[in-house]
Amino acid sequence: MTTSTDADALQRAGLRYDVTGPVATITLDRPDVRNAQTPAMWRALAALGEQIPADVRIVVLRGSGQAFSAGLDRSMLDPANTSGEESVAGLLALSDEEVSATIDAYQQGFTFLRDPRYVSIAAVQGYAIGAGFQLALSCDLRVVADDVQLCMKESALGLVPDLTGTKPLVECVGYARALEICATARMVGAAEAVAIGLALTSVPVDDLDATVADLVGALTAPLPGAVSETKALLQGAADRSLDDQRRLEREAQARRFRELAALMGAGPE
Repeated sequence: MTTSTDADALQRAGLRYDVTGPVATITLDRPDVRNAQTPAMWRALAALGEQIPADVRIVVLRGSGQAFSAGLDRSMLDPANTSGEESVAGLLALSDEEVSATIDAYQQGFTFLRDPRYVSIAAVQGYAIGAGFQLALSCDLRVVADDVQLCMKESALGLVPDLTGTKPLVECVGYARALEICATARMVGAAEAVAIGLALTSVPVDDLDATVADLVGALTAPLPGAVSETKALLQGAADRSLDDQRRLEREAQARRFRELAALMGAGPE
């Protein structure tokens, strides 16, 4: 079922969006350019993030065609681009404060995937380069095809990763490996991605959809509150003291007991 979101506007931004039951699927839909990304796409992703229904429990992010995303559309870096679209090259005409505010708006197209209300899954095949890699890293979980090639390409262009990918990369692989991956701009294949914690599993390309579907089924089996509360607990655990984490566990469990009691009709009058 396609939602009431303006499908034409999404198509212009290179996206498709569908909601079926508790699962929302966002598809990068520019297969002719390997789903290369643009500022318009980032702004459209941010807008989608604000519209995801409250009863959605899983958000699946995928690319159409044979690649997840080859990263930034290089035409967006060309000062001579006359397409009329918002371009990254246009940042050069802005003050530092305006550049920061504009990139902050772009980043909203990535950060919504960390919302504790749902679990986000990136189904990744082929290339996930630069902004594509960062979009996959924005998801809670990554399932990759065995042809996947991950790369933080920004340093090769004289830039830094600025679409929220640095924090989850360090959380997945640690500081030293994250620095090496970013600074060398090398490719990370499927087997290494699984070995170093970037992906849950690697499967043949033809099995990717079925593997993600099985994962979605497993994640929607528990009661919704149990999964969202657990995600919220785990997200900040590394940055909290043990006492703070214990307190949050107790508070979350109290909420779970109340909900379960209400469902069983044993709640207070």
